[in-house]
Amino acid sequence: MRAFARTNLPHLYYNKSCIIAPESITARKGHSIRMETNDETTNCFICQKHRGELPIPGGLIYEDKLLAVCHLQYQESNSKGTYLGYLMIENKRHVPGLAELTDEEAQALGLMAARLARALKESEGAEHIYQFIIGDGVPHLHIHIAARYPGAPQQYWGTHVGEWPAAPHGGLPEIEALCARLRTCLQEQ
Repeated sequence: MRAFARTNLPHLYYNKSCIIAPESITARKGHSIRMETNDETTNCFICQKHRGELPIPGGLIYEDKLLAVCHLQYQESNSKGTYLGYLMIENKRHVPGLAELTDEEAQALGLMAARLARALKESEGAEHIYQFIIGDGVPHLHIHIAARYPGAPQQYWGTHVGEWPAAPHGGLPEIEALCARLRTCLQEQ
């Protein structure tokens, strides 16, 4: 297992609070884990986020010593904005897939997927929650958690949920507000 150390560097783009589990190695809210780097983690998109080198729209929704949860990256190029309610659960340790997880990491990921699904239904009114792992583009395990909202036509179900023209999309303020609602919902669970 790779070593983690504390950092005093805030998230570069947002200094929003996140839920930090009591056993977390992150000392203060709004601060990120400083990860040791090596050849495989240096250019990893997810490792860069965990090191505080890339922005996290809305800040971390949840963080503990094993995983971090955030909203899908803000997409300036999309005129509709970012699909709201599309989350990522990211393993903190750089591993390519499920087979490389420890039992503790696997349990934490499964529990968080269930808690986020409940939170998206309760706070955002989602009627269905998709969870999937693709693993081809970024060789660092992360689980996609995507809300499907009432009225979504069947052709937009599954991995096409974000393509539905009437789906909720938004910019940074909407992502921040959604993340804040999810933090509150997770705290109340």
